[in-house]
Amino acid sequence: MKKKVLFLCTGNSCRSQMAEGFLRQLGGDRFEVFSAGVNPTTINPLAIKVMAEIGLDISGQSAKPVSEFVQDDLNYLITVCDNARQACPLFPGQQEKIHWNLEDPAEARGTEEEKLKVFRETRDKIAKLVEEWLLPR
Repeated sequence: MKKKVLFLCTGNSCRSQMAEGFLRQLGGDRFEVFSAGVNPTTINPLAIKVMAEIGLDISGQSAKPVSEFVQDDLNYLITVCDNARQACPLFPGQQEKIHWNLEDPAEARGTEEEKLKVFRETRDKIAKLVEEWLLPR
């Protein structure tokens, strides 16, 4: 039976979307993977762009509210920012709660290339965290 994993952040526009994309690729068919936001917006085009640079297409994913998942029986709940951890609703059942506090790349300022640099750094941190999380599973 597949384990259910939910990545949660504030807007479900960058960090949680990238994490969902990585786990879908790296976890194979072992997991049902979702992402959501406490205040969902839309997927940031720069997140789509930096993931495409490494061959991962997240353009078909969509930003969703966490309320869509509060009745789900999750195995893992991974918050990727402090705001999501603080605003996270209670979920039924016993899930393992994990917290990765990642800066929001959407707050980067400067030229597009400067913003892309921040998105790439965040992408690479998330890739490493997902890979490390998968090791014992």
